Amino acid sequence: MAAAELGARPLLAGRGIWLPLAVLALAGCAALGLSLAVGSASVSPEALWAVLRGEGDALSRTLVLELRLPRSLSAFAVGGLLAVAGALMQVLLRNPLADPYVLGLSGGASVGALAAMLAGLGGAVITGSAFAGAFLSTLLVFGLAHGTGSWTPSRLLLTGVVVAAGWGAVITLMLALSPAERLPGMLYWLMGDLSYSRTPWPPLALLLIICLLLMPLGRSLNVMARGPLQAAALGVNVRPLEWTIYLVASALTAMAVTTAGSIGFVGLVVPHMLRLLLGNDQRLILPACALAGGTLLVLADTLARTMIAPEQLPVGVITALLGVPTFLYLLYRSR
Repeated sequence: MAAAELGARPLLAGRGIWLPLAVLALAGCAALGLSLAVGSASVSPEALWAVLRGEGDALSRTLVLELRLPRSLSAFAVGGLLAVAGALMQVLLRNPLADPYVLGLSGGASVGALAAMLAGLGGAVITGSAFAGAFLSTLLVFGLAHGTGSWTPSRLLLTGVVVAAGWGAVITLMLALSPAERLPGMLYWLMGDLSYSRTPWPPLALLLIICLLLMPLGRSLNVMARGPLQAAALGVNVRPLEWTIYLVASALTAMAVTTAGSIGFVGLVVPHMLRLLLGNDQRLILPACALAGGTLLVLADTLARTMIAPEQLPVGVITALLGVPTFLYLLYRSR
């Protein structure tokens, strides 16, 4: 799945690895600063700088450090997790339409997490249940799409849509059987909600660890993007690498779902746009996805908080408004 196969010439190819990552890191910092400053109650740049230095009045410190900073860091982590998961799926399937949301991974993770919640469980059990649901969905999609032959982009896409619809039916059944007092929170969470994300460090740590672990695999992933036969001919141990991608994508999706609910299309839009700009070198694309995905979701969450302030929209609504036209455009280009 080279960039040329997507109908685009990389615009910034040959500029090195560190310059694009530095630009994306600065954009991420700017997005975080904006998210801390704006909202139903704005914080001036001077007051924000004072709070970040450990000064400022008590109201500003509470607003920035206790309310907005954990939410913004959670949004950054979730966006990075989904974008990296989407990039891995697209490498594995050599299909720019692959995405954890479109292929049903987010739906499977949501079912697992909701089942744990309804059972009265919490903490690591919810995360483990979401991982099991995401991995089960991965096995279903790839197993059914593969059949007795090799998968094709259209077969995989159709299978993913059907499996996602099946998970949607299961979620509807679970909601119908849930106590009435839990329904509003569960529905809002399913649309993608960062309002109760108060512990951003686990998803941030997972994002950093996965990016560090994937960097040595960059060359193998580059070869894998050309197809399993070519990868095997060039000495890549294909089957363990495929299972590694399955497990990592499932873990990333599960952590994102347990942190913020089901948020769609980040894993579709971000990797595709970065490939148009940077080419298809996974040693650059994967860390770039972590930074760009985080930046995108921070900006989307900031927009969701401010569009109809003091009311808040689910961030999944904003990402869907961005992702659906992009998905339709990519589907049209891949006819």
